[in-house]
Amino acid sequence: MEIFNQIHDLTYHGGGGFIHSEVYHMPVWLRRFHIHRISQHIQEQNEAQEKASKGQSPDSKDVRGPDIKPSSTYNF
Repeated sequence: MEIFNQIHDLTYHGGGGFIHSEVYHMPVWLRRFHIHRISQHIQEQNEAQEKASKGQSPDSKDVRGPDIKPSSTYNF
C-alpha cells in the first residue's frame, strides 16, 4: 500500500515531473528522497506565506482612498 501512496504523491505533487511507470520502477530510496524534497519545498512555501501575511491584518477597518490631489482647473 505504501508504494501506491508514494506513486500518488510523486505524480500529483511532483509538478508534472514524474509519470506513474517511472515512479513505480524507481528505487525506494530515490522515491523517498524526492518525497522528502517536495515536502521541504512545500513547508518552506507555507512558512514564507505565513511570514508575508503577518504584516497584513485582514480585520483592519482602516480604508484609504486614492492618493489624488484635486486640481483647481477643469480639463474638458
